[in-house]
Amino acid sequence: MTRPTIKIHDCATDEVVVRELNDAEFAQYEADVAAAEAKVAAKAEVEADKAALLTKLGITADEAKLLLS
Repeated sequence: MTRPTIKIHDCATDEVVVRELNDAEFAQYEADVAAAEAKVAAKAEVEADKAALLTKLGITADEAKLLLS
């Protein structure tokens, strides 16, 4: 597997370097990706729980908003 690349632009010399992530950068990248996936999964779980509760109560989301207002 090839690693993602990083592009570094030195404005002083106008030099552009494109390279693969090093070990530390790649570890952080993987941690960031895992955290983002966990956040998406948690949000999906919350939405599923809300939908299940609304189904259990037999009301719509709009009706729930009216009850809570």
